[in-house]
Amino acid sequence: MRKFNLFVTVLFFTGLSSLQAQEKIPFVEDLLQKMTVEEKIGQLNLLTPGGGVATGAVVSENVETKIKAGQVGGLFGVAGPEKIKMAQDFAINDTRLKIPLVFGSDVIHGYKTTFPIPLGLAASWDMALIEKTARIAATEATADGINWNFSPMVDIARDPRWGRIAEGAGEDPYLGSAIAKAMVKGYQGNNLTDATTMLATVKHLALYGASEGGRDYNSVDMSRVKMFNEYLPPYKAAIDAGVSSVMTSFNDVDGIPASGNKWLLTDLLREQWGFNGFVVSDYTSVNEMIAHGLGDLQAVSALALNAGLDMDMVGEGFLTTLKKSLEEGKVSEEQITQACRRILEAKHKLGLFEDPYRYIDAKRPAKDILSDENRKVAREAATRSFVLIKNHKNVLPLKRNAKIALVGPLANNKNNMLGTWAPTGDPQLSVPILEGLQKVAPAARITYAKGANISDDPELAKKVNVFGPRIDIDERSPEKLLQEALDLANKSEVVVAVVGEATEMSGEAASRTELSIPESQKKMIRALVATGKPVVLVLMSGRPLTIAEELALPVSILQVWHPGVEAGNAVADVVFGDYNPAGKLTASWPVSVGQIPIYHSMKNTGRPATSEAFQKFQSNYLDAPNAPLLPFGYGLSYTKFEYSEPSISKKEVAQGESVDITVTIKNTGNYDGEEVVQLYLRDVVRSITPPMRELKGFKKVFLKKGETKSVSITLSPDDLKFYNSQLEFVSEPGAFEVYIGTDSNATQKVTFSLP
Repeated sequence: MRKFNLFVTVLFFTGLSSLQAQEKIPFVEDLLQKMTVEEKIGQLNLLTPGGGVATGAVVSENVETKIKAGQVGGLFGVAGPEKIKMAQDFAINDTRLKIPLVFGSDVIHGYKTTFPIPLGLAASWDMALIEKTARIAATEATADGINWNFSPMVDIARDPRWGRIAEGAGEDPYLGSAIAKAMVKGYQGNNLTDATTMLATVKHLALYGASEGGRDYNSVDMSRVKMFNEYLPPYKAAIDAGVSSVMTSFNDVDGIPASGNKWLLTDLLREQWGFNGFVVSDYTSVNEMIAHGLGDLQAVSALALNAGLDMDMVGEGFLTTLKKSLEEGKVSEEQITQACRRILEAKHKLGLFEDPYRYIDAKRPAKDILSDENRKVAREAATRSFVLIKNHKNVLPLKRNAKIALVGPLANNKNNMLGTWAPTGDPQLSVPILEGLQKVAPAARITYAKGANISDDPELAKKVNVFGPRIDIDERSPEKLLQEALDLANKSEVVVAVVGEATEMSGEAASRTELSIPESQKKMIRALVATGKPVVLVLMSGRPLTIAEELALPVSILQVWHPGVEAGNAVADVVFGDYNPAGKLTASWPVSVGQIPIYHSMKNTGRPATSEAFQKFQSNYLDAPNAPLLPFGYGLSYTKFEYSEPSISKKEVAQGESVDITVTIKNTGNYDGEEVVQLYLRDVVRSITPPMRELKGFKKVFLKKGETKSVSITLSPDDLKFYNSQLEFVSEPGAFEVYIGTDSNATQKVTFSLP
């Protein structure tokens, strides 16, 4: 126990020194001296006026009056130079101290130029590309006056029933950390006073992706060891990358809701990690602590401030109760001042005190938003996100003059191309699959039929269509729709069926207990296969699906997620071979929902299954294999890659040393292509149970047909470390196994030891 206390003390003082090292900004300190308590509390209030982008169920009232009264620190859900200027004018012209507003938005995967959903972008394993999409998103959003982004979402998600898995990078903390860093850099750039950069917000602190049962907003309960090793790293990576703000999660952590959790927001975030920015609640999450059972609005608001929360999103608990709590001694004026200081410092970083209208330029939207160059990047990002799951008899790529029956409810459907959490995008500006195929291969003879509804269930459609038509139940009967598709299929050389989820079947408040393709579409797929024609399934979803039935059919499957504004062009590029798919899954796909949670870095048991064949008294299922249907890191190509035996730079690695693992890869197929070389590490013996393997490195390489390349990946000293039972970040002496290959089932192995 003495060792643990020493460790906590070291961490505490390391964090404290970093907090003390942050110099106070004289301008901000002078301003704080002039402010009344009421004006300080006003800066802690974040509102949305409604009528703009819908991201929650509550809309603020009397926003203009509150701004003029100095009761608002920022707005979100407002966009466009004219509207932003109007609101900023209220703050600058009608308040005593003329403190500018900050303007936020959920720019999750692009602004107007919508990129693939984050889970799709992650499948590119391309950090430079991901950073570039964030840079474009920041440029476009700031052109519309927005200077604060509620992104990136870095929650680790190992339960695809949770709809918000679509918004993150998947199941792995190593990859998630790399993506978090790339996105923060893309949004914030190198200088926040540059009018094309914006404050980034890492969310949702913490553990939101582990909601019980995959049900949104639900409780989370896990050990500190699991938190530190498997769920916290991407948040920490964003902090280390200099993220400006942090958003709290809806769930509880150790029984205390995140928005009122002092251990989380002060002990961990500020004192251990040295975070110096400001913390904002999620949408009304302060008020929602009442339903968690922590008291009335005054009590939970005081709890949140005392815990280290700086800004209250929409709920107005801070605005309406903190003064009373101050008078009753339940909060201190210094706490209110500190929260206000952090918000004012963020505005100072943006240069808003120097020029409150820095982000308002009526000329910028036409120049910076949805430009041809931005759409070109969106098209590239989409093609690089696609994962080739199966290529039956090498049907893909298709001939450019093929006679194609294009069928499916998502084949000519603009409303479902952008994906979930694209509130700033316009679905009607997206390129549907039919249009893309016609543009890219004008010589192809393409006929189209809807073939099926996304779902025939009107109750499901009602729930999904909350933001507009996503599931359109046709006036024609399902039988007539199917027959139209079969008639075209029988006259074609190949069938391309675009199937899967509507956009709002995943995302926030879109949890599912059944993850298969809806039965209406399953019937269509079975009937198309029965025609004997080659069938290509272009599969759209915001999560891993259970597709064991489809995978067993004689079909090819291309997973395209929800590809964004350039969807149709990107799908056509891959289907016709202008781009060889290289995406790799970043979340394991289960055989059935009963396997969940399932992920590549699971721990072994004391009675591990020795094979997939059932054996009594071993850890397995009666009715399913242990292994996922599709493993983490999986993805095929139109070409083939051959790996040599890997080599290692040293067999004994001293503490603090790095080690290099090298493998030779040859493109033995008939197409140029990219391969994501993945490195997994197993710590054979250690003081707490190790995962069977963990991702610890990757490189994406391009090889021409017949080309051979040598690829080296370096394991750093930190890659050998883990948080032990006393939460010390250590590496322990012993043997290590390194696996390198094309997915998490890689079998090529080398070993080394740490004396």
